[in-house]
Amino acid sequence: MNEPALRGLVAGVVSVGAGLGAAEVVTGLLSLRSSPVLAIGEGVIEVTPGDLAEAAIAAVGQLDKPLLVIGTVLGALLLGGLAGSLATSRRVLGMLVLVAMGGLGMVAAMSAPDSSVADALPPVVAALVSMGLLSYLLGWAARGTASESGAPSEPDERPGALDRRGFLARAGVVGLGAVALTGVGRLLSGGRQAVEAARQAVSLRLPKPVAPQGVAVPVPGVGPWITPNDTFYRIDTALAVPRLVPEDWRLRIHGMVDREIELTYDDLVGRGLRQHWFTLCCVSNEVGGSLIGNAQWSGVRIADLLAEAGVQPGADAVLSTSVDGWNCGTPLEALTDDRAALLAVAMNGEPLPIEHGFPVRMVVPGLYGYVSATKWVVDLEVSRFADFSAYWTQRGWSPRGPVKTQSRIDAPRNGDELRAGPVAVGGVAWAQHTGIEKVEVRIDDGPWQPARLAGVPNLDTWRQWAYGWDAEPGEHRVAVRATDMSGYTQTPERTDVVPDGATGWHTIVVSVT
Repeated sequence: MNEPALRGLVAGVVSVGAGLGAAEVVTGLLSLRSSPVLAIGEGVIEVTPGDLAEAAIAAVGQLDKPLLVIGTVLGALLLGGLAGSLATSRRVLGMLVLVAMGGLGMVAAMSAPDSSVADALPPVVAALVSMGLLSYLLGWAARGTASESGAPSEPDERPGALDRRGFLARAGVVGLGAVALTGVGRLLSGGRQAVEAARQAVSLRLPKPVAPQGVAVPVPGVGPWITPNDTFYRIDTALAVPRLVPEDWRLRIHGMVDREIELTYDDLVGRGLRQHWFTLCCVSNEVGGSLIGNAQWSGVRIADLLAEAGVQPGADAVLSTSVDGWNCGTPLEALTDDRAALLAVAMNGEPLPIEHGFPVRMVVPGLYGYVSATKWVVDLEVSRFADFSAYWTQRGWSPRGPVKTQSRIDAPRNGDELRAGPVAVGGVAWAQHTGIEKVEVRIDDGPWQPARLAGVPNLDTWRQWAYGWDAEPGEHRVAVRATDMSGYTQTPERTDVVPDGATGWHTIVVSVT
């Protein structure tokens, strides 16, 4: 790459960086939900095929969102570098690249269901700032190049000011300005702080939950029976969580009902809250995976609300929609039978964390989250599966998602080196709304041996188990399988998570000395 093009590349990168920083400032000043980077990232999520999205989750787990944001920023900077390189010889073409980037940001920002006209302003500012700074830096780069090549200088040019060092100094200042603007924008962003303040102001008067007696096994390495809120897994499509406060929340129940209902947050909480322990897991959880957690959820039974609305004959599903437009279809039967399907407002005795759906979300025992766990829920439409296609079913997933019976070894870990003699093996098994009847452990190709089961408060939580193994020296395979209360025993056949959840025995390999 020749020197003018290289200088153009540097100018383009730092100019776009400054433009993105300026957009962050505008986003913060206007208290908008998402900056152009986040809006484009969410647009990428929206158009990503289901199998590709699943591959990303399988590869990086819950790092998918941070990595997508980083990738979006890097992509924008690379396009800025391209624009700068082009602009050194074709100024208009380079500027058009920046205009196109701004246009893409506007489309992404305005595509969100909860967007407003103000959301178009940050990408416009980003484009204008990028173009202005690129023109400025290219002017200095061109003059510096001319000076170094012995070309005549303009009368007002100062000797020595137009060399490579001068250009790099100005580009460095712009780059530092980009970092500073981004930081200022983050400090100005008061939307999340306002939601957190509203969350802290909610008083539900719920006691802090305590694990029931006998639910845990004394095996080092087996995690707590209650999953803390701050470590509970999070899988959703929102890079910027919706900024919804209780006083603005409304829920509409409509569709194939006798009476439409609209509820405020106070209406919902005023009906009285019930608490229920149950385990929530993601359909993307691979065999032995960690996309699962157990909590006490507090809320109002969806069955009671649907009974009040009066479900009409022929309905077999409820399409629930988040304030950010995400939706899923849930079997009507799962919302109206004896299970504790809730509109939840609290998790482990606290108002829902913002990332977990504050102020209100759905939780349904026995179903994977992609068909039941709508966060920031604002709409329930009683319908039929034949009449709609929800977010993930459009991307190749099954329209219904009953949780599959599974088990996992938590201790020891795969690859551990152990001492010969007594070894405590332990983990969890789950079959929400069916219940775990027994868990068995097998060492190498030996017979299946029963594990000891801890207690459970209901059929909707995971169940911890323990097995005492007299380990002999050598390399060993340890496998686990569960049988649920319907009599079904886990299949050894390994299947992928697509389209309706993984199957197979969790197996680890350990060395004993």
